[in-house]
Amino acid sequence: MEDVRASDSQLSKSLSPLMLWGLGVGYVISGEYFGWNLGLAEGGTFGMLAATLLVTVMYVTFVLSYAEVSCSIPRAGGAFVYADRAFGRKVGFLIGLAQLVEFVFAPPAIAFAIGAYFNIFLPSIPAAAIAVAAYLVFTGLNIYGVKQSAIFELGVTILAVGELLLFAGLTLPSFSWAAFSMEPFIEGRGWLGMLPAIPYAIWFYLAIEGVANVAEEAKNPQRDLALGFGSAMGTLVVLALLTFFSSIGVAGWRAVVYAGGEIVDKPLPLALQRVVGEGHPFFHLLIGIGLLGLIASFHGIILVAGRATLEFGRVGYLPQMFGKTHATRKTPAPALILNMLVGFLALATGHTGEIIVMSVFGALTLYSGSMLALFKLRKQEPDLHRPFRAPLYPIFPGLALMLSLFCLGAVVYYNQQLAVVYGLVMLTGYMMFLGLAPKEK
Repeated sequence: MEDVRASDSQLSKSLSPLMLWGLGVGYVISGEYFGWNLGLAEGGTFGMLAATLLVTVMYVTFVLSYAEVSCSIPRAGGAFVYADRAFGRKVGFLIGLAQLVEFVFAPPAIAFAIGAYFNIFLPSIPAAAIAVAAYLVFTGLNIYGVKQSAIFELGVTILAVGELLLFAGLTLPSFSWAAFSMEPFIEGRGWLGMLPAIPYAIWFYLAIEGVANVAEEAKNPQRDLALGFGSAMGTLVVLALLTFFSSIGVAGWRAVVYAGGEIVDKPLPLALQRVVGEGHPFFHLLIGIGLLGLIASFHGIILVAGRATLEFGRVGYLPQMFGKTHATRKTPAPALILNMLVGFLALATGHTGEIIVMSVFGALTLYSGSMLALFKLRKQEPDLHRPFRAPLYPIFPGLALMLSLFCLGAVVYYNQQLAVVYGLVMLTGYMMFLGLAPKEK
């Protein structure tokens, strides 16, 4: 792949290890506040727990392996760049397109949850209007500057982590094993219920790999990326398991899935109101800071999606204007605006669960493709400078690859219509690539 970076496509180097931790946790932390609870309706408590443990192993091995290629090849395109270098332009494009699907479809799902949380305080304002307003505000902040965006992200992430710890402190004293194990499986599914729950378990961690897409903006990428990935992943594993047990242990899984007979996007308020009541100050604190957790992920994924789209524009897979940065702010303004417009289209569908599954399709394709790229680059470029190496190679990357393919197969089987839609998106994109991409020299 030709290195097309020039003065009008350069990104500002301003991110420290602490900021990378804030971004890594911030990209993901909304997954603790909503979305994961939809998996309980698919697998029951034990089915969702099994899916969560399986997915946790996949992410830990993946992140420790992915850090190798991100430190070796610190480029904003992330997995797209690694696959392109290992397998060539065609495979690189497909992995890059999968990455775009993940990063562009995740924010609309979070925007719906932001609308749901805001609706508790402002029931007269439609959730969709709040979602659109959030897109406009945080796309604008990302255009303004990456350092300002990262400082904001770090601040709201710290508050959101603190709120999850406070939530656990309030609910764990009311934990009951009888409540937690109530209806452990969905009738007729048993342990197989873990399979349709997998996309929602993935939502606990989805987008952690976005740290790699700000590699060019790290002050010392070869050192800082490994620190950012490792510390963020450790934080998220603790928070995911803590949130899972403390939420369900209050009154069972149905209490954090259904409200008024309908599935809702606010499991933590549903659990906390059974402990302290809706009028308690801690309940209102949870809503307020919980909203910041959603904003952290929404804002962070918008940031990283802009970098992924920028890289496609740089190499000519999108119109050249999307490969440019703002003349003075050095941020990928055209790419950010394009992603916002696609997000508006996704919002128009009105289905949070389906948007989550589409994002998961892209993520699992990215994970498997990037692990294959790691193996290929080890053989193809043995002398490539690798300041961080995947531990227990080839066991960790091999396990990450096998689990990502297994999860992808399960998600396809239980979401066949959406799998067709995803396949058509990938096929259409690939046909456009064959017809429009610049010829190799």
